Amino acid sequence: MTTTPPGDDTVDSPEDAAVTDEEVDEVLQEIERKRSLQGAAAVVVAIVGITFSVFQMWLAAKGFVLSVDLPGLGTVQFAALQLLQINAVHVAFGLVLTFLLYPTSTGDGPVTRRCVTLTAWLDDRLGADHPVVRAVRAVGGALAWVFVDPDFDRVTPLDVVLMGISVLAAAYFITDFQEIQRMRALGLESGRPIQGVFTFLEPIAGLLGPLADTSYAFVLGVVGVLLVLEATRRAISLYLMVIVAAFVVYARFGFLIPQNTAYVGVLSIPPLAWDSIIQNLWYNTENGVFGIPVTVSVQFIYIFILFGAFLEMSGAGQWFIDLAYGATGTRRGGPAKASILASGFMGTISGSSIANTVTTGAFTIPLMKRSGYRPEFAGGVEASASSGGQILPPVMGAAAFLIVQYTVTPFRDVIIAATIPAIVFFFGIWVMVHFEATKRNIGGLDPSELVDIRQHLTTGWFYLVPIGLLLYYLIIERLSVARSAWFTLIAIGALVALVAAYSDETRGRLVAIFGALFVANFVAQLLAGVGFLGALLGDGTGGQSAQAAFAATVGGLGGMAIVAGVLTLATRPALDSPILSFDDAVDDAAQTTADALGRSELASNGVYRLTVFLGKSMESGARTAVPVVIAVAAAGIIPGVISVSGLGPNLVALIRAVAGGSLVLLLLVTAVASIILGMGMPTTVTYIILVSLLAPALVGFGVPELAAHLFILYFGVIADITPPVAVAAYAASGVAKSDAFQTGIEAFSLSLNKAIVPFAFVLAPGIVLLRRKANADELPLGEQYRVVQLTDFLDPGFAIFEVFIPVAGVFIGVVALAATVIGYVSAPVSRSQRGAFAVSSLLLMAPGLAVSGLYDLLGLIGVGVGGGEVSLAVDIGLRAVGLVLFVALMLENRRRGEAVAESAAGAEPA
Repeated sequence: MTTTPPGDDTVDSPEDAAVTDEEVDEVLQEIERKRSLQGAAAVVVAIVGITFSVFQMWLAAKGFVLSVDLPGLGTVQFAALQLLQINAVHVAFGLVLTFLLYPTSTGDGPVTRRCVTLTAWLDDRLGADHPVVRAVRAVGGALAWVFVDPDFDRVTPLDVVLMGISVLAAAYFITDFQEIQRMRALGLESGRPIQGVFTFLEPIAGLLGPLADTSYAFVLGVVGVLLVLEATRRAISLYLMVIVAAFVVYARFGFLIPQNTAYVGVLSIPPLAWDSIIQNLWYNTENGVFGIPVTVSVQFIYIFILFGAFLEMSGAGQWFIDLAYGATGTRRGGPAKASILASGFMGTISGSSIANTVTTGAFTIPLMKRSGYRPEFAGGVEASASSGGQILPPVMGAAAFLIVQYTVTPFRDVIIAATIPAIVFFFGIWVMVHFEATKRNIGGLDPSELVDIRQHLTTGWFYLVPIGLLLYYLIIERLSVARSAWFTLIAIGALVALVAAYSDETRGRLVAIFGALFVANFVAQLLAGVGFLGALLGDGTGGQSAQAAFAATVGGLGGMAIVAGVLTLATRPALDSPILSFDDAVDDAAQTTADALGRSELASNGVYRLTVFLGKSMESGARTAVPVVIAVAAAGIIPGVISVSGLGPNLVALIRAVAGGSLVLLLLVTAVASIILGMGMPTTVTYIILVSLLAPALVGFGVPELAAHLFILYFGVIADITPPVAVAAYAASGVAKSDAFQTGIEAFSLSLNKAIVPFAFVLAPGIVLLRRKANADELPLGEQYRVVQLTDFLDPGFAIFEVFIPVAGVFIGVVALAATVIGYVSAPVSRSQRGAFAVSSLLLMAPGLAVSGLYDLLGLIGVGVGGGEVSLAVDIGLRAVGLVLFVALMLENRRRGEAVAESAAGAEPA
């Protein structure tokens, strides 16, 4: 039964109305500050974005050998590229799209304001017609034409120049790679000067000045690093650009730090020349711009972004939101609970906290407000749940793929380890919104407002197939991440093609065409060893067994499904699929492009819409990937500097000295550093920087390597909803029309369990399903733990005391934490009871944190203790104490709640 809050007179108010697409775009525009291009510029963006996606899909399908199999011609090879070349092209695409999509200046910065003030002052002093004033205005107008884009709607001349330089830098890697390889051994100074590369400049070499004697590779390296910094300023933040630039300056001048200075003396490094620095930052795949982070982006991140884009453009986003509301919308506080589920589903599609918050929140936040939740609480729920998308398997965010590379851990093991903490996090938010709903007597939605769950699953089951296939490929088949994502992309394309061509009228035709294609390919494989088309063109290599022919045919099911769908649509071009609803962006693009071609009727053509879906998905994926590509390129400079300067061991020594031998203090330093550094920056960047700086120190304390990396990831995600920046909460406040700072407070409070759980799994690795190896004492610290296997649960001592009890503790602990934060369970919770709930939560979730913290405090005041290690018996005992305290508090609260309910019932008139 739906309950309306007493005295609620805002149900039909404008502020609770559904958020329009225009309002969503305004919120995203205010946060992302991205251009809205039209006409030729929009076409250029689409062409570059689609080309970028095709390049990445080609890599996923073929590897680093760019080739294509043509029937009748065999394999045609275009190029066989090296990793450095691939990474350079990848970053070049990101740079070009950045300069297309993000303006240099919008005219509202401090420099522009001072120029305007100067012009006004001259105008007052000299008069508008004075030659000096006219000259200043002319110069200002020219500079504005070159640099400024106040309306986010035009590409400036400077952008065109920077795009050209970006292409030039990538072209050098392709055309002169042998010279680069030689210089990696002999140094950049051994490279050709500019006039040696561009021979037409030889006659005017004297006009080049110092550049005539400077290696062209060195010049490109310097310009390339500067391009990455400028792209970082535009697409990410000035804050990150300054941090990265500071590391570059430190690499050159860090030797000036006196070695005998207390603490900071360890930061002193040997002198490094600029050519050595540039060589390591620009021509290196181990560190620097094209280092491990960009390699991960090339191999893993981009293809998963495409996976999300294809799902989103197929209409999966709205389907998942409707599914969440259908499943939970009628429950107590149903809109908020549905928001949690919907944000979790969308987290599989989008790894961005901001995008998840705005796209899902546009639907969920107004419903939460209408049901009785405060605007700040509604925005906080959405921001908190959306930020969890980056830690929710199976896709997670970009940082999860970096964990794979940095820890040399299979992705399947990463998602296995991350599953329980992610479930705990979403469960914790669920309990908090339930207590808030109970506190405010907020019911659910009327069933008439929701989809029928069975019918919804019947008509949209195909949206779940790609996720199931992805898990199958990763966990069961144990394929590589890239291959799993590639096969899943093919599956999405095949499903969309089939569903788009399906109707009561066409289903017989669709099945017949698909069956004919299957039989034709099976016979061709059986007789000629190649597909049907190849056999017709005489490419056969000889017959093969029926089993091999069947396996080869099944391997091509995706392609056959796409062809069958397209052929069916070609015979019924005006078919309107009854069960497929593309995202609005696809329909808008189809109509816009059809109108531009002068054939509006194409917008309803099935084959044309399918083609637009493909192109729009690839363009959307490229647009989404741009900040990630730039972020990993910029952040890679920091480990590059640490590597080339030899700073790493000294930095670990400094961190250990600051921590004073206390693991708890080191964890707190890491957590605070993650939150501060992550404010306003992508989680990926925060992760890369802190893994380079702090992960070795954590592992040195005996923390399992995978747990250390997950710890850093969690607190990087928390930064998105931590005031005063709290970008995800700020986005939610724009949709909720609430106070931004207060929304951030609510989001952070709702995510408190995300801050405690990392401490819990660092001190009790069984929570992330890690087990100490039998020969751990013989292994390096980072290799002493492994992900559990099914056989490990046959060991009762391990399964019960190191997994089940700690996991049960964190689940019960987040309920206690919810009571602490909300201040209500069945009845109000007093301040003293909140404190008791908080203590029980800490004892249930992370007793080792309490004990180790106590040891450290006693050590500070000079009281000796018997060591900082927390034995298993003490751990279990403290969890039992926390459980007893929790049960006592809950029983007492329930008793008071029943008494209040009986009193209220007795007061009602008969």
